Amino acid sequence: MKHGKKYTEAAKQIDRATAYEAADAIALVKKTATAKFDETIECHIRTGCDGRHADQQIRGAVVLPNGTGRTTRVLVFAKGDKLTEAEAAGADYVGGDELIPKIQNEGWLDFDVVVATPDMMGVVGRLGKVLGPKGLMPNPKAGTVTMDVTKAVNDIKAGKIEYRLDKTNIIHVPVGKASFSEEKLQENFNTLMEAIVKAKPSALKGQYLRSIVLASTMGPGVKVSTAKY
Repeated sequence: MKHGKKYTEAAKQIDRATAYEAADAIALVKKTATAKFDETIECHIRTGCDGRHADQQIRGAVVLPNGTGRTTRVLVFAKGDKLTEAEAAGADYVGGDELIPKIQNEGWLDFDVVVATPDMMGVVGRLGKVLGPKGLMPNPKAGTVTMDVTKAVNDIKAGKIEYRLDKTNIIHVPVGKASFSEEKLQENFNTLMEAIVKAKPSALKGQYLRSIVLASTMGPGVKVSTAKY
């Protein structure tokens, strides 16, 4: 893969063989985020889990203390009083059965997170083929299937992120924007890592965290030492 001049220059500042302390890695990622837009800083965590086994799955959510730096659009499936509650909490879209054809037939996907009350999961289940592959299906573990729609919407708007293993047993999550201060990024990173460490499956034998890499949207990856985790 051929990289541009900016990327190549940025990569020269990073020692590929070194796993940096988190604070140093964050400083480097900020320094090498030189794109003309406010880049997202992502964390990529390679685990020793085997996601093919149900008892080694990792899935959950955590509220980053300083948010993600992006506006998250929330769709809530509910009925009755819960519709009004979701609107009052600041959900971007609320509805029920009438949204199904809009999503299924018109391909409407102008939202980032879907929340549903448990009594709506029969309806939402019909959207499995559309929402599933995009990681948008509501899930009790992630707190997106709940009767407390106010808390769900508030948490998501405050910077709640979901983490889960991908097919290669890696977790990919945003920890903020390049414009954030190092302190804010460090707080977000620490909060994320605490949640990931707690989520370690008890069935796992061997090393849990194989590698941690921080990278901005357009910048090179910086390895973080896993020693303290």
